[in-house]
Amino acid sequence: MAAGRRVAIIGAGIIGAAIARVLSRFENLQVYILEENYDVGGSASRANSSVIHPGHEEDPDNQPLRARLCVEGNALWRRWCEELEIPVKWVGELMLFERNEDEKEAEKYVEWARRNNVAGVRILYGEDLFKMDSSISRNVKGGVYAPTAGLISPFEAVVALVENAVDNGVRLLTETRVKRIIARNNNIVGVETSTGFIETDIVINAAGLNADQVSHSAGVEPWFRIKPRKGEYVIFDKDAEPKPSLVLHTMPTPITKGVYALTTIHGNLMIGPTAEDLPYESKIDTSTSLKGLNQLVKEAGRILRRTPPRSKIIKFFAGLRPEPPDGKWLIKAYSQPYGFVNVAGIRSPGLTAAPAIANYVLSLLRETYGLRLIEKKGWKPSRRRISTVNEMDYSTLDKRISENPDYGEIICFCNNVSRAEVSEAVERMRAIGVKTITFDGVKLRTTAGFGKCQASRCRIRIALLISEAVGIPLHSVIMKKSSIGIGGIKTLWIESKEGVKND
Repeated sequence: MAAGRRVAIIGAGIIGAAIARVLSRFENLQVYILEENYDVGGSASRANSSVIHPGHEEDPDNQPLRARLCVEGNALWRRWCEELEIPVKWVGELMLFERNEDEKEAEKYVEWARRNNVAGVRILYGEDLFKMDSSISRNVKGGVYAPTAGLISPFEAVVALVENAVDNGVRLLTETRVKRIIARNNNIVGVETSTGFIETDIVINAAGLNADQVSHSAGVEPWFRIKPRKGEYVIFDKDAEPKPSLVLHTMPTPITKGVYALTTIHGNLMIGPTAEDLPYESKIDTSTSLKGLNQLVKEAGRILRRTPPRSKIIKFFAGLRPEPPDGKWLIKAYSQPYGFVNVAGIRSPGLTAAPAIANYVLSLLRETYGLRLIEKKGWKPSRRRISTVNEMDYSTLDKRISENPDYGEIICFCNNVSRAEVSEAVERMRAIGVKTITFDGVKLRTTAGFGKCQASRCRIRIALLISEAVGIPLHSVIMKKSSIGIGGIKTLWIESKEGVKND
């Protein structure tokens, strides 16, 4: 590597991962990603609507940067998904309204689309809507159609970006919590972390919900505070109907783009989110509520011709979104301290804009710090996805099994995930630098445990495979940030193994 700058990116969510991929193109940058969790993409990047937004819902007057980067990001994802084999569907969306008096509001989004250069946005009515998607309620009067909307697998996107970045020389440091940004003589010199001091010339703060605290530790923007906004979602079994062919949602409100009804990349009906502003200190509150569930079912009933029975719900979860003051993203490179960059308060449409945000940060580094970057001659733009039994035809599967019999041993019967896929997921985690191999890491890379039984059958089998691969006791395998054993049962088992008598 040519002599150059050391860059520490704080946060391995979708924003940090996208920045890492872009910066990995240059041979005179030594790039690190610092992540406090066991794995990448573990917070806001995991629990969201998964929509790649067109950009017609971003106000070009009040949020010009958001509007611009959303549209650019939508276009960039098309190339990035192809290069990195990220699951994506370009299905289009309909913003639906039930009252004739909502038409004026709908026309506003058509105008914003024109100003933001979002192609093809128009209002449709009646039978034109129902022909496009038969799942739409007949009570709907009209809808704003935006053909460039897409659906992505957000957690697989983060994994793909990090794998590609690491393959191009970036180093991932997991279980590394940032305590303080260190500057001397008004220059960034390093980061104090839970695992020690890391020397760096540039710090890029992409810490999601905690980005305000990181910024304050650098003495930057003391007024800036991120408020957690909770969104609850429900996911239905794959046989639940209807299955919208487009992304459907209600009209936006001041705090949300509306409630979505969509068919995920993996073929499930998903409804959500709610939008609830929490106190500043509630940045880990991902609890769900009966109130939230009732609201989602009610809102979905406004736009769907019918909603599935609640007995078809297989998962009810919540995610937190980082809400900045006035909804304005804080993306800025500073001269005091020199070398500190905020990429903070990246609320929706952050997932959509991530590739464009990464390019924007690159331009800030060049402009603010005068970086003269040298492109890597051998930079690798591509990454291969894990081959899945569920997507193989019989002849391909037979060939794979003949080469590796583990493809013939199914671990997760809901989603037809094989032992070979689980083993490859474990090896890929190790390859990028994940220190603790977790059940959730395997789940997010293979979809094992995402099915109807929600891992009630495959959980122990996956945990056993991890235990064997890593060489740790079964009860030490991590699931949802704690060991897989359950309370007193785990304690009694461990004590009995250690020879302690339990009366």
